[in-house]
Amino acid sequence: MGRILAIDYGTRRTGLAVSDPLQIIATALETVETKQLERYVADYCAKEEVTTIVVGKPSQMNGEKSETMRFIEPLVGRLKHNFPDKEIVLYDERFTSVIAQRTIRESGIGKMARRDKALVDKVAATIILQSYMESNR
Repeated sequence: MGRILAIDYGTRRTGLAVSDPLQIIATALETVETKQLERYVADYCAKEEVTTIVVGKPSQMNGEKSETMRFIEPLVGRLKHNFPDKEIVLYDERFTSVIAQRTIRESGIGKMARRDKALVDKVAATIILQSYMESNR
């Protein structure tokens, strides 16, 4: 069994989370500049055994595609091309940023640290990953 890598795509920054090798626990990994995302994923996959890449799929409340999907769909195509040995999955990410902000606030982290958008991005990626893993159990 290998790790699952989760991506919370943003046009400027992208949050990443990863599972343990047994795919039980999701852990925040990093927030990277989106223009560096594909290089980061390639480097990470070269170092770690990753079997699945989960990309957050943003949807509007009515279920229609969000505006960000115009960037995510080409990314998914490139990931499938560059990593044919890995399963690439789109997974619903509605409310993950809101849940991430609430989780950070409730964790007792100071007010200044809570303003760190990079922290919100990687916590959101962790929530996407944990939700994905729970849905597959």
